[in-house]
Amino acid sequence: MGGIDNIISRLSRIPPRRAPEWGSGGIYGLKFHRDILYFTVAFEAEARFYGEHGLRTYRFEKVGYLPVSGGDTYNAVDAVDDEIFFGGWVHAPAVFGGRRGRGGFVLFYNKYSHVHSYSVADDEVRLLWKEGVGERDVWAGEVTDIIYDPVNDRLLLARGDGHLRLGVYSLPRRGGAAAQLSPRRALKGALHYDHACFDSMKAWRDGVREVQCLDLVEGRWLRVGVDYEGHSVDGAPHSSTPLSGCAASAYGRYLHFIRGGFIAGNPVAGEPMWYYRLMDFGPSGYGPLRTNTVTLGGGVLVAYNSYSHGLLYPRNKAEEEMARERNTTVAPSVLLYIAPPQVKVVAALGARITSIESAGRWILLGTSTTANYEALDAAPVEAGWRDVLPLPSDIIQRAPPPLYASAPGWMVSGRWWGGIPLTGYREARLTLYTRRGGTLELRSYDASMPPVGYDADRVSLSPGRESIDLSGYGPMVSLKFLDEGLEKASVRLEP
Repeated sequence: MGGIDNIISRLSRIPPRRAPEWGSGGIYGLKFHRDILYFTVAFEAEARFYGEHGLRTYRFEKVGYLPVSGGDTYNAVDAVDDEIFFGGWVHAPAVFGGRRGRGGFVLFYNKYSHVHSYSVADDEVRLLWKEGVGERDVWAGEVTDIIYDPVNDRLLLARGDGHLRLGVYSLPRRGGAAAQLSPRRALKGALHYDHACFDSMKAWRDGVREVQCLDLVEGRWLRVGVDYEGHSVDGAPHSSTPLSGCAASAYGRYLHFIRGGFIAGNPVAGEPMWYYRLMDFGPSGYGPLRTNTVTLGGGVLVAYNSYSHGLLYPRNKAEEEMARERNTTVAPSVLLYIAPPQVKVVAALGARITSIESAGRWILLGTSTTANYEALDAAPVEAGWRDVLPLPSDIIQRAPPPLYASAPGWMVSGRWWGGIPLTGYREARLTLYTRRGGTLELRSYDASMPPVGYDADRVSLSPGRESIDLSGYGPMVSLKFLDEGLEKASVRLEP
């Protein structure tokens, strides 16, 4: 046994350890390149490199002093020739600031954004760039994505999480100064033709409102707005805030996955970005957040997570509402395979799939049991159990797993929700509980690119419990209860 199978046999579950941060980080940056498997364990800020030589561990000591925390929580990684480039952020040293009431906080004086390289041939880690602000409550934009620019032989850095120095930056492959190319906050992106496309946000909680693409040949920016109602595939507006997830380029389109679905189009060729509703549960924390995409078999693998962000100790009414939304689990995390015009569920798992990689006959998933917390939820320990889960790559051709989703009425009432993929399911039922009965509208559509429209149907409901057979709808179905009094909605899918 050798190669990736030998590496997988040496992996083990990672328990909670000392790491002053907010909740749980996860396994990030999974990359199998030239018989080396790299990933970063967050929040311990521990980069691991598995190969035939054994395990090489790097604790970010080139950034600052131990003990450290953080590392990467967005999958900022790319591989070029003999090198793996990995970025993110790290506290070096990490300083837990203590308790404020029930919750705690971390001091940001020593928080740095970073980019490193790992040489496969030399088994050596080099620090290419770091940047900090040196203030207690403010930090420089984290490196949330790395894209290699093959036209100009440089690294493009998305920096979407932070207070200062946000946008898209360039960095020479051998290190040096990072130069800002766009001041517009960008969290994730993908190489698309001879362009590099990213999301564009005014603030993290505003969601994706625009796509920005850099012409790698001429250096010009192309920016296209996103109309979530006028260019909605099911004809209905987005149900909440389209928080940014991850991105891919496939089928001649740029795909950006967001809470509530994904947008897809070819802005480089003048095509609009269309909104496809997918696993949309309104303002819940469910979505493709803090994860990445991987192409496999010409399609795209992406995770929609059930508990990516949480809030334990709200300080005001707004945070109390946010906590109710974030901490309500509506469905298991799912691994989806996007192969237009269909979307297929290939796995149903626990709280979070934090990283995805394709390695030979395996799909590798980094997972965590706990959310990335907010506000004053910091503690001196990493709160989650994390591991790398190997799945056979032919899972994309197998029958989907059973799936059950349940949403309280306050979460989905008065809005369009769903976007439930029915591909591969023989039995699909929707159950609603209403106080006074009313009318339900269902819309069927698919993931064709460009879209081909939708079919609509209305069903009258009696008070109490009503069960509806969804097998005649799909391959994707969205819905809205048109009256008041919805108490609960659930979907059960059986292969």
